[in-house]
Amino acid sequence: MSFSTPPTIGVFDSGFGGLTVLRALLRRMPQARYVFLGDTARLPYGSKSRRTIARYAAESAQFLVNQQGAEYLVIACNTASALALDAIQEAVSVPVLGVIEPGAAAAHAASKNGDVLVMATDATVRSHAYAAACQKRGLRALEKACPLLVPLVEEGWLPLQEAIPQQVEVTEQVIRIYLQQLREEAAAAGLTPDTLVLGCTHYPLLRTMIEKAVSPGVRVIDSAESAAETAAHQLAARLEGTTSSGEAELRCFATDSIEKFERLGSRFLGRPVGTVELVDLGG
Repeated sequence: MSFSTPPTIGVFDSGFGGLTVLRALLRRMPQARYVFLGDTARLPYGSKSRRTIARYAAESAQFLVNQQGAEYLVIACNTASALALDAIQEAVSVPVLGVIEPGAAAAHAASKNGDVLVMATDATVRSHAYAAACQKRGLRALEKACPLLVPLVEEGWLPLQEAIPQQVEVTEQVIRIYLQQLREEAAAAGLTPDTLVLGCTHYPLLRTMIEKAVSPGVRVIDSAESAAETAAHQLAARLEGTTSSGEAELRCFATDSIEKFERLGSRFLGRPVGTVELVDLGG
């Protein structure tokens, strides 16, 4: 069966790091319509209880489905994927995809010896969601919280045209320290990892820097790319017969800080985010 109209894909994050997932989706499915919501008024989710995260995430999902007509949801937030995926699936009637299972599946496909490293935020590491998803696939995973990387990305201490070289050197040094600690912890655990999963949606902006710093032979898995690939596979039949008329249709919403969203969003998305619309989902 073919469809004359493209699907509307809702993408949700607690902030705007999930725009890296949207960026990967846009490359694979430019003919789809997209609605992105960043729940910026209530971040960081990692400091909240599981019950509160589930409520926030479910409300955001319902906004995308019930008010914006999303027919498929991508939860571009590792914390929400780890702690609230079941609640989101119960709250809406459309298919829901998180970022953790696709990342673990890609690690399984890439790893030859079954030993995997995961770099993520503290909240994601504390959930052990990646370790559990890897274990289901027969992998041994060592997770590490890397709390300095998100603020470095948001400050723009990256190899960008406008970046100051000393700032980029700081980020490179932080990455090297985290990776050295991971290598030491892996050795102590008797692991010989050949795969590294980037378990935070900010980290794709660091991928090139991380790939230069990992041990030889270690493959870096971007869970944002893995999620987009999975979504494209699941929506292949729905996309059959539809064509792209140019730049994909996109609307972005935020619950607060729309100026920051508009300012930083293009760095994550790789294109202008346009005018970000403010929405109130409650407290």
